[in-house]
Amino acid sequence: MSKTFRPWDVDQTWLLPRSVHEFVPPVHLAHFVRDTVREALDLSAIVGVYKGEQGQPPYHPGMLVALLLYGYSRGVYSSRQLARACEERTDVMAVTGLNRPDFRTISDFRRRHLGALSDLFVQVLRLCQAAGLVKLGHVAVDGTKLRANASRHKAMSYRHMMSQEPKLAAEVQSWLDQADAADAAEDAQHGAGRRGDEMPDWMADKQRRLARIRAAKAQLDAEAKEAKAEPGSNEPEGPGPSSGMQERGARKTTPTGQPPDRAQRNFTDGDSRIMPSGGGFIAGYNGQIAVDAAHQIIVAQRLATNPADYAALLPLVDQARANLGRKHREVSGDSGFATEANLAGPADRGVRPYLSPGRIRHGETDPTAGRVLKRKQLMQAMADTIRKAGRRSRYRLRKQVVEPVFGPIK
Repeated sequence: MSKTFRPWDVDQTWLLPRSVHEFVPPVHLAHFVRDTVREALDLSAIVGVYKGEQGQPPYHPGMLVALLLYGYSRGVYSSRQLARACEERTDVMAVTGLNRPDFRTISDFRRRHLGALSDLFVQVLRLCQAAGLVKLGHVAVDGTKLRANASRHKAMSYRHMMSQEPKLAAEVQSWLDQADAADAAEDAQHGAGRRGDEMPDWMADKQRRLARIRAAKAQLDAEAKEAKAEPGSNEPEGPGPSSGMQERGARKTTPTGQPPDRAQRNFTDGDSRIMPSGGGFIAGYNGQIAVDAAHQIIVAQRLATNPADYAALLPLVDQARANLGRKHREVSGDSGFATEANLAGPADRGVRPYLSPGRIRHGETDPTAGRVLKRKQLMQAMADTIRKAGRRSRYRLRKQVVEPVFGPIK
């Protein structure tokens, strides 16, 4: 007895139209993102840019916003990959309603409305706050190195730029001089008003042209007969003398006020910087976030070109308060944020800081281990506080709150 299988007829036409709500389960994130954009977000700053009825109707801005937000939440940032997903992925089709915008349309929309899209971050935070997802009790901050779309090998130091610039300028000038000399020589040879590749006068006369062809043919036949009668080798000339390497110029001193010798700039992404990461170096940025401990919601963010984190603490604290309209009670951060100013700043704002003055290793109770502490009052007091609290220290929330958030992002 043969086994009965479910039908698999790819040529069967649907008798009834399908709904995009049926493409994915009702609890899928695609429905949540789409409906949030349609019902809860204020898109007037984007929609208001479109005026007039000239040309074909554009794609709905809300659909493109939902596509970007859903794609980014799934780790898809490339406009080309988003455009491909509109054709291949049913969850994305549930967001776009079967629209298939071109990748250039997606890219231009993001670039055109970048400021307004950034403002949606605050709207989403307010929705999370209204839904009870943001408690603003404890907020943890941290930074991570993000790769730029550029190779670190495409960066050049200021010292190297200073040494290469006169060489390149001399080489360019040499090209220009050679071009001038070649033009002068050709003017003398062909005449100032002639290109040199014009057809000679005799080619316009058919009889003279035929005579020239016959004379050339006869000359070739005569040379062939001479070569056959007296065979010999006709070796090609050897290569001429080498031109030699360009001499390296003396190292130039940097006048006061110029960038230091080790300052670098990447030719592919001029805003990126060389950052230490994972025991090596990358061309990238330092992405810094503040995360609420209740449901790991990002409440503040910034992107910096400084690999150190200490300058980000107070801006993140202030941004979180501005985004949500009220302050949080506590903030924790690793030793990269611990300075006297960062311990005093949050306290002045009514926020209790928990910043480790040094790395705490497993089995250790002294946060100053492995780091030489400057004997400053706030740093020493914080070290004492963390040491006395031990495993009950509020500082221990930092790692479990903020660090896991970087995983889905990267």
